[in-house]
Amino acid sequence: MNDASSPAAPALPVVLDVWCELQCPDCHAALDDLRALRERYGDRLEIRLRHFPLEKHKHAYAAAQAAEEAIEQGQGWPYVEAVLGRTGQLAKQGEKLLLQVAGELGLDAEEMDTALIDGRHLLIVDADQAEGRAIGVTGTPTYVIGGERLDGGKSQEGLRARIEEIADRLLAGAE
Repeated sequence: MNDASSPAAPALPVVLDVWCELQCPDCHAALDDLRALRERYGDRLEIRLRHFPLEKHKHAYAAAQAAEEAIEQGQGWPYVEAVLGRTGQLAKQGEKLLLQVAGELGLDAEEMDTALIDGRHLLIVDADQAEGRAIGVTGTPTYVIGGERLDGGKSQEGLRARIEEIADRLLAGAE
């Protein structure tokens, strides 16, 4: 129990923001780390997808919007993982692949197509990208946990261990 003089414990779950781009091979490589973190921490660590489409990838912006539609349809992470698993195909097939993946996952592909046309998720993608720029994100994947930004765009070596250190410290303070 906290008294008035003790600092408030961090809220659970601990949040890990993942600035990601769905046409990025490095983000695909980071999936194993994200799966391991999800397995280790369960619902004590909330992994949030944050969009940071890079200009060099033609279909990244559409993919970010499609991911938001998949989230709305209840299949966000499965969709993200499926698209990241096909970054090479996305470069060649673009929106056709995004709709194909939606169908494979049992999502409403027609609604996905409509969402890409009407731009209903543009504001979410734009807001994520703007926030990312504001905090210094320049590449993907980039992680933010406990106020610390960890850049995985150049190398992911040691990042999962660093995320675990921070998460363990934050969770210890919350208990």
